[in-house]
Amino acid sequence: MSFKIERGLFRYDFIDHHAILCVCVDADVKDIRKRYLKIARRLHPDSCEAQSSAEKQLAGELLSKLVNPSYEKLSQEKNRSENLLVLSQMGKRLVQESASVELTTDLAKQLASTSNFEQIYRNAIAKIAETQYDSLQKVQQLIGLVSELNLVYLMRTSGKTFAAPQPVTPPKAQTPPPTNNTPVPPPPPSPPKEDSAATHYIRRAQELMAKNQLAQARVELQDALKLEPSNSRCHSMIGLVYLKQNQITMAKVHFDRALQLDPKDQTASDGKRKIEQMTGQKPNGTKPAATSPNGAKQPDKSGGGGLFGGLFGGKKK
Repeated sequence: MSFKIERGLFRYDFIDHHAILCVCVDADVKDIRKRYLKIARRLHPDSCEAQSSAEKQLAGELLSKLVNPSYEKLSQEKNRSENLLVLSQMGKRLVQESASVELTTDLAKQLASTSNFEQIYRNAIAKIAETQYDSLQKVQQLIGLVSELNLVYLMRTSGKTFAAPQPVTPPKAQTPPPTNNTPVPPPPPSPPKEDSAATHYIRRAQELMAKNQLAQARVELQDALKLEPSNSRCHSMIGLVYLKQNQITMAKVHFDRALQLDPKDQTASDGKRKIEQMTGQKPNGTKPAATSPNGAKQPDKSGGGGLFGGLFGGKKK
């Protein structure tokens, strides 16, 4: 099987060994060896956890055709120094040819325009490395993503300044203004891209939530929102985390934001209903009377079913 990658530095007939190992371009030999051993344990036939023979074969080929050659190239100080020199020259050449450089991912575009690109770059590489080889079918896609980050980083360190992306203003339609003062609804949010900046954080948060590791999941989602503050899925998921931690106010804030971005977000809708049940509020925000006319407390009719029933449980009878 041949592995063809056509993003980032690979587009310039260059094998990006740093992207294959998912280490920063200035990583030292010690960090490179540590990263290699972690990947090798994941892919080696004696320790690979793949279930099917096809996956085991794919793991072995990734190790022998990509990972091992990259480690051999970067583990020797002389080879590593030569490779860094080539990368430095590539960065300068790409700055001169920047008009032809095309960035395809949101994370690379953010790295190109942010002022603190050093920190953003290192954080992104570290996060992607956590799950790079978890799904063997997506390894090539993630290597391409890392290589695109390496490309931008080399250009930034070579002095390239990218202009911040300007919003495109569509031409105004020649329609008469509304006469009944009916508010115009906002446009629906764009669906998240498959390789959007928040994808890896969301996937990691889902795994942590399944293990009930809520604090760690919240950190992942907070990092995702730093990259994509208008991602409705991130808001609904972190709202669910806050709800499970019984932080009702914060949960409501994020559920409201998720529904503002995507009114059809089912997780946020169910979360708001659960909060209303827990706080004794009606959907319009008013509280019902606590007692019946004869002074007896009203029975709880909320039940324990629905999406959150299994998570929080109903009242014991």
